[in-house]
Formats: sequence, C-alpha cells, structure tokens
Amino acid sequence: MGVAGPSGPVLDRDEVDRALARLGAEHEAIETSLLALQDHAGRRLLEGAQLTGTTKERWVTAEASITLLWSYFDAYADALRSARGIRSRRRWSNRDDLVELTELLRGESVTVAGSASAHAAAPTMAGTGRLSERFTLAELVERMNELYATSLDMVVTADAVWSALPARIDLLAAELQRTRRLAHSVGVRPGEHPSGDDLERITRTLTSLREQVVSDPLAFWAPAQGSSAPGGGRPDTTRYDREARALEEVRREIDAVLGVRQDSEARLVRLRDVLSRADRTLAEARSARGEVLAKIAASEVPAVSGPSTALQEQLATASEYRRHAQWHRLSPLLESLEEKAEDELLRARESLSSVTAPLAVRAELRGRLDAYKAKVARHGFAEDPLLVERYDVARRMLWSAPCDLRVAEQAVLRYQQAAAELLVPKVPEHGGPQDRRGES
Repeated sequence: MGVAGPSGPVLDRDEVDRALARLGAEHEAIETSLLALQDHAGRRLLEGAQLTGTTKERWVTAEASITLLWSYFDAYADALRSARGIRSRRRWSNRDDLVELTELLRGESVTVAGSASAHAAAPTMAGTGRLSERFTLAELVERMNELYATSLDMVVTADAVWSALPARIDLLAAELQRTRRLAHSVGVRPGEHPSGDDLERITRTLTSLREQVVSDPLAFWAPAQGSSAPGGGRPDTTRYDREARALEEVRREIDAVLGVRQDSEARLVRLRDVLSRADRTLAEARSARGEVLAKIAASEVPAVSGPSTALQEQLATASEYRRHAQWHRLSPLLESLEEKAEDELLRARESLSSVTAPLAVRAELRGRLDAYKAKVARHGFAEDPLLVERYDVARRMLWSAPCDLRVAEQAVLRYQQAAAELLVPKVPEHGGPQDRRGES
C-alpha cells in the first residue's frame, strides 16, 4: 500500500490489476444481461403493444429505467476504458498513475447525465432534483443491479402472463364456438333457454378478458408471497377458471339435452306406463272403497281422488315437444314428469292401502279365528259347548255385512281366551279339572 490520498490509501500495481480484472468481468456480465434484456421477447412485445392500466404505468417507468441503465453502462464502460488506458501507459505504473487509478477506481469519478424524462421516470433518481449524478464504480454497479432487477421483473411478468393466458383463452373460445354450434342444433338459443343466455355471456366475457390480458397483463399477475426474484409469482387465472367452469356446466346441460333426443321416446313410454298404473290403482281403490263401505260398519274410509289431469296434460305437452324437436324444452319437462309420475303412483298405492285397511283387518281376524279353531280341534276340544258358542258368535260377525270390526275383534278375543283356558287348564284347590260346561 502507498501513502494515503484523497480517496484513501493508494492502490499498488497488483491491487490495480486485480481491480481491473474484476471490473472487466463485471462489465462483461452486465453487458450480457443488458443485451439479453434488450432481446427479451417480453420487452419487444411491450414495446409494440397498446398498453393500458397498471402495465402502461409500469412500462413507462421500465422504459426510462432501461434507457438509464444503458447510460450507466456507457459511463461504467468509459471509466473502465480510461482506467485501462492509464494502466497501459507503462509496464510499471508510477505513483502518479497509481494515484489517478485509485481515484478512478474507488472515488466518485463517474458522472452520469441523462434526459430529463428518463431521470424523472426512473425510480432510483426520483426526488433527487438533478439531471446528473456522480458515483463510484461500486455504487454504479449497485444502481445498475437495482434498475435491472425492477425492469426485468416487469418484462418477465408481462411475458409470463402473455405466454399463459391468451392461448388458454383462445382454446376455451374455440371450445365455446363448438358448444354454441351444438347448442343451436338442439334448440338451445339465447332468449329461449338459460344455457343459451349463458353461452352469450361467456362469449362476451372471454372477448373482454382477452382484450384486457393483452393490453394490461400485469393486472393478471399474482405475486409470490415473500419472493424478491424477478417474475416471482404466477398468472392469475381466477376469471378464466370461472368462465371455464361455466362453460363446462353448459356442456353438461347440452349433453343432457342430447341424451333426451336419443332416449325421449323410451322415457315417454315409461311415463305413460307409470301414469297408467297409477290410474288403475286409483280405480281399484275407488272400487275397494265401495266394497268397504258396504261390508264394514263403523269404519272411517278415506276418499279416493281421481287421476291427475295436470300430469296427463304435461305428458301431452312433452309429446308435442318431441314431435317438434324442441329438445331443450323437453329435457326439463321429462325430468319433472318422471319425478311427479313416481309420486303419483306412490300416492295411488297409499290410497289403495288406506282404503282396503278395514278389509285387511277383517281378513286377519278371520284367519286368526280359523287358526284357533283348527288348534282346538287337534287337541280334541272341537265340540266343547263354550267354544262352539263363542266361535259361532265371532263367525257370524266376521262373515256378515256390514261387519263391525271392533265388536268382531272382541268376539275373536273371547274365543281365543276360552280356547287358551282349555288348552292350559287350571288345577283347582281340591283337585281335578274344573267343570266349566254350561257357562255362558
């Protein structure tokens, strides 16, 4: 080291040579990066695009930063060239050369002047109020790194959005057009079917979305949390994804309509069959109700409704839709009719069950009475006077019309009780079975 000068200790020849080698390597690296930025596809697209919004604002700043970057680089290259010139004057630099080199390599020896617009727009010089600045070479490299990082981030981000979203939107738009043609073929049109209106809305949204993505790509960027690397993040596809899901729902609806076109006749045949069975069941219930009212006394029998004329009218409408190939209208109507027809058949069956419940009770009592009579006969008590008497009473009630079910049930219970006492006789206190003959 030499004697201290204006910029600190004077560098010796080895230190100068090492500094020049390092600065030369930095110069090559910076030049390579700047040329790559200059040739970047994103920068070229930004340069020729009609920008709006956030992207337009940031590109104005980025353009000024790139211009300033080249000014800085030129000043850096001039300083390096001057230093190399001083060093090449003689093989063994004298003290005056070393003092001059030390000031050039370590002092604020670089003055950068730029246009007023570039200095006003570049973020690193905002607020300085000056159109030129002085730097050390180290400060100049640091400033260039800052400007390069912010400029590259803007270029890479815009390029990433342009590379991802417009192509995906175009593919979705092509699928949209195919779906619209298919929808039109089955009668799904705007103003006539909700899915037709959805297709129109999706078309308008995708057109607008593509225009916005092309003119303002930075509005569709989701930065990565905590990332400081240029281009850290991903394209924001929220709006695109929403429209893709909406189109998928429409496609499913169109598929359903196509399915209706293919199997509508079979479904209509099944519907007619279900409604026919429901009508026959209701007719049977009405007939059974008359029989119950005639044969069963003291019993509340529910009324039976007639067949559903509304469902028959809707079925006729469905047939008309099929005849005129109005598949988009037939599809929801068939789904509704199938559900209602099953409900109608269930209601008819429940009505028949409710109406015939008294007959079922009478049949159960008759079966119970005959079963006990057979059981008594197997044990040799068929001629027991009390059993014969109670059996005859219960049988007359159950086989007469109208039959009072409550009274008949009590008669059957009395017969069962008498039979049970005979089948399991009680032993009296003084021995021998009880003689119960003659009891009334």
